[in-house]
Amino acid sequence: MIVIIIISIISLIGCIYFAIRAYSLAGDVADLVEYYDEAIEQNMYMYRQIKNSYEHMNRIDHLGAFNSDDEAGTTFSLLKETLENLKELYDGENEETK
Repeated sequence: MIVIIIISIISLIGCIYFAIRAYSLAGDVADLVEYYDEAIEQNMYMYRQIKNSYEHMNRIDHLGAFNSDDEAGTTFSLLKETLENLKELYDGENEETK
């Protein structure tokens, strides 16, 4: 009889432990989902900003006026190259998520 009581108490303690652990893990999963949703939202914001910047840079340089070898032309070229690389990166990610 005592053996059954001891086994029952051990089983009850085990069930309580696993219930608390499952509740804790459910909270962690909910936090991760929220973090993931925020990260996706931030990536989409960044994608829109990069796309808009890239379009503005192309509109500004539609005549190729900034192709000169002076400091402004070099800076413009570096910015345009960076925006093109970021646009390719985010366009690739954007296509993968669709």
